[in-house]
Amino acid sequence: MLGRVNHIALAVPNLDVAVARYRDSLGATVSVPQPLPEHGVTVVFVVFDNTKVELLEPLGENSSIAGFLAKNPDGGMHHICYEVTDILAARDHLKAAGARILGSGEPKIGAHGNPVLFLHPKDFFGTLVELEEVKG
Repeated sequence: MLGRVNHIALAVPNLDVAVARYRDSLGATVSVPQPLPEHGVTVVFVVFDNTKVELLEPLGENSSIAGFLAKNPDGGMHHICYEVTDILAARDHLKAAGARILGSGEPKIGAHGNPVLFLHPKDFFGTLVELEEVKG
């Protein structure tokens, strides 16, 4: 069911500082910031040959990332995203196996324009898991 790791997401208190660190200190290629109001974050992607690191900054008062940063003011790993070819089949399989889908259980469109779902961290050893549907 799972494909490759699409990205590892890090919540950061200041996106400009984080971008500069990756770009200037590590020489990484970093995308332009992308606000995602429906998810309550602004994101950039640090691109590597084999995967990406997503840097997340809170956007708006109701951002779930703001709560995460209140507990982790220096930032930290927020979630890991795995690719799936059929997100609805993956969701149904996981629900049947007892996993909890966060939110309404219906996919939302993520930063790459693909459907995404999040799985409860208590079902995956304390790690928030994102599934992203990727075709071909």
